[in-house]
Amino acid sequence: MTADIQPADFAFFSTLVACGSLSAAARELGVSTPAVSKRLAQIEARLGLVLLSRTTRRMGLTPEGELYLCHSRRVLAEIEELAQQLGSAKATPKGLLRVNATLGFGRCNIAPLVARFVRVHPHVDVQLQLSVNPPLLADDLFDVCVRFGNPPDSRVVARRIARNRRLLCASPAYLSQHGEPKTPRELINHNCISIRQGDDPPGLWRLTGGRGGQRRTESVKVHGNLVTNDGEVAVNWALDGCGILMRAEWNIAVHIRSGRLVPVLPQFDTPDADVFAVYAQRHQHSTRVRAFVDFVGESLEAGGVSG
Repeated sequence: MTADIQPADFAFFSTLVACGSLSAAARELGVSTPAVSKRLAQIEARLGLVLLSRTTRRMGLTPEGELYLCHSRRVLAEIEELAQQLGSAKATPKGLLRVNATLGFGRCNIAPLVARFVRVHPHVDVQLQLSVNPPLLADDLFDVCVRFGNPPDSRVVARRIARNRRLLCASPAYLSQHGEPKTPRELINHNCISIRQGDDPPGLWRLTGGRGGQRRTESVKVHGNLVTNDGEVAVNWALDGCGILMRAEWNIAVHIRSGRLVPVLPQFDTPDADVFAVYAQRHQHSTRVRAFVDFVGESLEAGGVSG
C-alpha cells in the first residue's frame, strides 16, 4: 500500500527535529506538548512507519525518519525557492543560509564577513561550518561552499570571488643553511613540507616557467619529513625553518611582507588558488544565496584576503 504523504507535515517534522524535543517544538510552534505528540503519532500512523525513536531523555531519527527529513527539507527549500523566483521574496533576502568554508580561510576571512552580512540582512539566518575538505553539494548539506580552485563538476555554479595564487616559500634560516633551489628539479634535494588535501597525493608540485612557446609545466615529486592536513600548522613549520612550503598567498603574504618567509623560485608559476563560491544550479535564483555571494565577492575585492 502506498504511504499517505501529506506535504503539510513536512514543515512540522522539520521543525520538530531541529528543536530536538517535543517540548521545545511545542514552544516553537506555540502549541502544547501533547498536541505535538499527537500530530507526530498521526503522521507515523498514516505512513505506517516509525520516524522517531523516543525515550524519556532523548529522541532520534530512525532510518525511515532520516529519509523523510531529507526529502522534507528538500521540498521545503524548493517551495521557498519557487516563491523567491515568483517574486514574493525578492525584495528582502530571508530564510536559512547554510555556508561551508575551509578551516583557515573560513576562520580568517569568511566568518567576519558572515557577521557583517547578517547585520546588513537581518532576516537571513546563517549557519557556517568549517571543514578541511569541501563537501559534496549533491549531499544537500550546504547552500554555498567557499573553496579554492574551480570545481571540476560542471553541474554546479562556480563564481570566482577573489583572485589568489600559490607561492613557494621558506624561512631565511632554512635557505641560509640549505641553499636556495634555482630550478624546480632541485627541490628534490630539499626538505619540503607537504599538505594532504582530499584524495590528492601529498608532495606533487607543478611549476610552470618560460615564455610564449617555450612555456612548459614541470611536475616534481618532492619529499620531506613533515606532512599535515592543516595549512596553519604547515606555515608554522616553515616559519620555524623546517623546509620549503607551497601555500596560498592569502595565508603567507603577511610573513612575506615581514621577511619571516622568502619566496622560492618566484620566476615559476604554480597552480592558481582562486577563491570560488560554489552552489547547486537550483540555488542560482535564490535571493539570499545571490545576496551572500555578491556581498562576499565585493568585500574581498575591496579589502583583499588576509591570513
